[in-house]
Amino acid sequence: MRDVSRHVMVFTMAAVAAAAVPADTRAVLAERVVKLTRDSFWKPVASVPIKFTTYHPQGMVKIGETLFVSSVEIQVRTKRLVEPLDRYDRDTGRGVGHVFKIDMTGNRLADLRLGEGSVYHPGGLDHDGEHIWVAVAEYRPNSRSIIYRIDPVTMKATEVFRFADHIGAIVHNTDDNTLHGVSWGSRRFYRWTLGSDGRVTNAHVPPEVLSTANTSHYLDYQDCKYAGARRMLCTGVTELHQSPGAPPFRLGGIDLVDLRDGRPVHQVPLLLWTAGGMDMTHNAVWIEPSAMGLRGYFMPEDDMSTLYIYDVEAK
Repeated sequence: MRDVSRHVMVFTMAAVAAAAVPADTRAVLAERVVKLTRDSFWKPVASVPIKFTTYHPQGMVKIGETLFVSSVEIQVRTKRLVEPLDRYDRDTGRGVGHVFKIDMTGNRLADLRLGEGSVYHPGGLDHDGEHIWVAVAEYRPNSRSIIYRIDPVTMKATEVFRFADHIGAIVHNTDDNTLHGVSWGSRRFYRWTLGSDGRVTNAHVPPEVLSTANTSHYLDYQDCKYAGARRMLCTGVTELHQSPGAPPFRLGGIDLVDLRDGRPVHQVPLLLWTAGGMDMTHNAVWIEPSAMGLRGYFMPEDDMSTLYIYDVEAK
């Protein structure tokens, strides 16, 4: 398996800004993603040290030359229960949810804190052209979430609805005016309808009634974006163990998913790792069209993070 990121190269930010972005970004993005293969070569463009403690990054969107990154600050880690209690396998732990606004040189411009009480884990981010969407959940499966939309200019968050499951990523389908969420590990998919007043019409429906099973078991999705034409683009990771207790091998990947039936349209592994062995799609990811084909922005590491930028031919 080829590792093309062992020697991470640092380039000028002029090279980063050189990518031409087509007008119909979502359509072009999906069109180019389906041309990716296991052998696609991702060329390093830049590695940008982030100049503050990022905690545990989760999702990323890029608006112009500004990044928005969700992150969970873990103050007390969750502890496994000896026996499951109700539907929970661990306690809630304690923490703080953040959405950071960051410039392209790694400076923090703003820090929006989200959640309440035991609900402190923000997940993947989506941007619909006006608002950023994020779900903040308890840091355990089968729990509960608060879904927010954020004004990226003012960094003001508005609660949209609450739901009785852990939602790890959410996208806004602007063609149908629906929201689509994935559960812990993305094993379940949810679809919510937005009324003309912006309210969710079926938030009261129990998760067991509203959910559909994810038929793909290749990746646990970490970050998802709406990709137009009723599709979402998701990135994530799968952990493989050769034997019980053995160190995991982490393989990242990219999936283009049809939101009408939850089935992947195109799946491709991403054979990129940091020098420390972390897969690039482990956490926050943004992918956009570029002059070369596609440009990827990856923030896989915790605390002292680096923004890794790569180009790949996909035309």
